Amino acid sequence: MFDEVTILTVDDDDFVQEMLGVMLSELDCRIIRAANGRQALELLESEPQIDLVLLDLEMPVMDGYDTLTRVKQSSLWRDIPVIVVTGEKENVTRTLALGANDFISKPYNPEELRLRAMNHVRSKKLSDLAKDMSRVLEEEVVRKTASLNKALELSKNAEYEISLRLGRAAEFRDQETGLHTRRISELSRELAFLAGVPDDQCNILLFASPLHDVGKIGIPDRILLKPGKLDETEFEIMKTHTSIGGTILSDSERYPVIEAGGIIAMQHHEKWNGSGYPSGLKGEEIHLFARIVSIVDVFDALSSDRPYKKAFSLETTIRIMEEGRGELFDPSLLTIFMRNVDDFVTIREKLRDVPEVLVQECDSEKKE
Repeated sequence: MFDEVTILTVDDDDFVQEMLGVMLSELDCRIIRAANGRQALELLESEPQIDLVLLDLEMPVMDGYDTLTRVKQSSLWRDIPVIVVTGEKENVTRTLALGANDFISKPYNPEELRLRAMNHVRSKKLSDLAKDMSRVLEEEVVRKTASLNKALELSKNAEYEISLRLGRAAEFRDQETGLHTRRISELSRELAFLAGVPDDQCNILLFASPLHDVGKIGIPDRILLKPGKLDETEFEIMKTHTSIGGTILSDSERYPVIEAGGIIAMQHHEKWNGSGYPSGLKGEEIHLFARIVSIVDVFDALSSDRPYKKAFSLETTIRIMEEGRGELFDPSLLTIFMRNVDDFVTIREKLRDVPEVLVQECDSEKKE
C-alpha cells in the first residue's frame, strides 16, 4: 500500500533490539537501531524518511524523556509518531504530556506491537500523502495558469474529494455509519447559512467539516474499538485524535478547505464553558466552524443508529442537546438550530443510512 517503511528502534539493550527486530520482521519494513537518544537524533538527521520511533526511556548518554522532547519540538520531526516502550505505568502520563503518540508495556505482546506500529505508520503515511497532494494541487494550478478559473474549480473539487476520502478512512476504523460525513457536511453548511455566515465561508465549511474525526486514524484499535468504557489512560490517548487530526492537516495555509479542516479537527471537542479538550478553549475562543460542527455532530450521533444503540427520538435528542446549552454548546447557535430543527431533520432523512446505500458504497469501494 505504501512505499518502504522505516522504523527506528532506540534502546541500549542489544537483546531487546534483537527481540524488536524479530517481532517486526513480519511487517516487511526496514529497521534501523540507536543505542541512546543522541544516536537516535543523529539518525533522524541523516535518514530522509523515518516513519515510526520505538523509544525506550532509561538509556545512557541521552534518556528517552530528553529525546522525546527534542523530537516533538523539532519542526522536521514532530510529525513522526513515537511509541514509548516502558515497564512502568507511572511513566505513561509524563510521556504523553511530552507528546508521545502511544505506549507499549514490557513484556511485549508481538501481535499487539505489530498492530500498533502499523496503525501509527499508516497515520504517518496518510499525513504525508495529504501534504503531497496539496503540493501536487499547487503545481497543477501553476501549470494551468492559462485556464485559471478551470484550475481553481478543479482544486476546490480535489480538496473536497480529499476531505471526503480522509473522513471516510476515519469512519472505516471507527465502524462509523456510511453517510455520516456527508450528513455532517450538509448539516454544518445549513447551520452556518442560518447563522448568517457569508456564502464563501459556508462552502468552505461544507468541504472541511468531513475532516472533523480524521485524527482517529492514529488511535490504536484496542482503544478505538473497545466495547466498554475507557479507563483514564485510554481516554487520554483517545483525546489525542483532535491533535492528530490537526497535525495531519497542518501547514496548509494556501488551501482554505484543508486549513479549516485542521481547525475543526483540533477544536470540535472544545466546550463553550471551557471544559473541553485539547486546549480548554472557552466561548468565542473556539472557532465558529468548530462550534457549528460540535452541534451537528452531536445531533447526528444522537439521532442515528449505532452498533451499540438505537437512534433516539427527536424529542429525546432535543432534550439532551438543550441540557448542554451554555456548557457544551454556543447558546446562540443552539437557539438557531432549535428554531430550524425541521430543516436539519429533513437533511438527515435525505441522507439516511439504508442497506441499499451501504451496499452500493461497498461495491463502489471494491471497484476503486
